[in-house]
Amino acid sequence: MIRLLLADDHAIVRAGLRALLDGEDDIEVVGEAPTAEDAVAFCSTTAVDLVLMDLRFGPGKSGVDATRALKLLPEAPHVLVVTNYDTDADILSAVEAGASGYLLKDTPPTELLAAVRAASAGESVLSPAIASKLMTRVRKPETSLSPREIEVLRLVASGSSNRDIGKALFLSETTIKSHLVHIFGKLGVRSRTSAVARARELGAI
Repeated sequence: MIRLLLADDHAIVRAGLRALLDGEDDIEVVGEAPTAEDAVAFCSTTAVDLVLMDLRFGPGKSGVDATRALKLLPEAPHVLVVTNYDTDADILSAVEAGASGYLLKDTPPTELLAAVRAASAGESVLSPAIASKLMTRVRKPETSLSPREIEVLRLVASGSSNRDIGKALFLSETTIKSHLVHIFGKLGVRSRTSAVARARELGAI
């Protein structure tokens, strides 16, 4: 029996997942968590084999934060991300935090059920769209932005100056300029505006 926790801040999403999963003989939904903090707290006191984890919960910790915390537990559950977000940064952050798989919420029910069974057994599971994105990244490593470069670029996109970005990331303005030079080179652009536009085209931010 796969003991499963649903972690999503939308009650209607949890209800839909529960309706699908409750009909399976080998799956038991043992709880629901509307926040990332609740997911970690639940798994700290209750045996769970797999957590279906959303990435964004509004204010508070993210699904990536929760995944990282869950993997530190003595009896760490497997984590399968089920979300609407598919940027390179989101995918890599989740995988680096320890997620066993990454699915989008439009995944067909049969594929979701197969993924739940595979992830609970410790197998890696990626939806076709996500797998394609990662393969593209592997094939073109020269255009891949590092997590830090993505952080910098997201702050640029929000209108922050180099000084503001430096303060936010606890880095010097010189370091921020260096990051921007590398970003421009990887993306083949010459300006901050073009870098943001190109990164968005690539799904990096």
